[in-house]
Amino acid sequence: MSDIAIVTCRVLPEPDPDQIPLLDACEKAGLKVEMAAWDDPSVDWSRYRVAVLHSCWNYYEDPGSFRTWLDRVDRETLLWNPLSVVLENLDKRYLGKLADLGIPIVPTRFLDHASTVEMALAETGWERFVVKPTISAASYMTRLFTIDQVRDAQAFAASILSSREAMIQPYIESVERGGEVAMVHIEGELTHCVLKDPRFTGCDESVSFAFQPDSAQIAASRAVMETVKEEILYARVDMMEDASGKWLLSELELVEPTRFLAQHEPALNRFVTALSRL
Repeated sequence: MSDIAIVTCRVLPEPDPDQIPLLDACEKAGLKVEMAAWDDPSVDWSRYRVAVLHSCWNYYEDPGSFRTWLDRVDRETLLWNPLSVVLENLDKRYLGKLADLGIPIVPTRFLDHASTVEMALAETGWERFVVKPTISAASYMTRLFTIDQVRDAQAFAASILSSREAMIQPYIESVERGGEVAMVHIEGELTHCVLKDPRFTGCDESVSFAFQPDSAQIAASRAVMETVKEEILYARVDMMEDASGKWLLSELELVEPTRFLAQHEPALNRFVTALSRL
């Protein structure tokens, strides 16, 4: 019997670069861990003392079933991150709540059947923009459009709205020069960053080596993390720089973010140490 379930899914939509380093480091530390798929009905979650969400990267395909599973597992074992945190973070409408708290976010309009792409563009003047679901991961149903593709963009938004809610954001051109900065936190402490290139449907993710953030990135990340009032095991703060040099939050990942542990051994060791204290 393993002490800790590292939660994955039966079929990964893409390779997990952190899995082997994490399992190896846990073994060296003497931790009893086991990969277990959230969508495998044969798993007895009560066998585990702790379940740590790790690479359950297909949850967005059936968020209702994932929520049901979360509720059940939370009753059978200790879930990390905590259930309330995960449920709040599943839908990117949380960005609006963070904006209300004063966090600078990538400008966002949420779409429904009454608010169209054309209406959003009339309000904002965005000439290049991204349409995607509010519950999504990787590049799932995420496309870049230009102002002369409004009809196509509306049709794409309608295809999203047939099963879930949608959102529209401007394309932040600075990511072409430096990428999106992903800042990894373990037990609330910033450990390292990577740069991620823009990613849309059908694209592979391109990630840099690990580096330490500058003072402006640290300050922006700290402000976001201070909005999280519950104790958490991990977080990733993804930010983009606007044309004026201001850092904007694109995502606060508290469900199952890639932590880029393979790029930074100190963070890997810190995460394993944190697991040993659960």
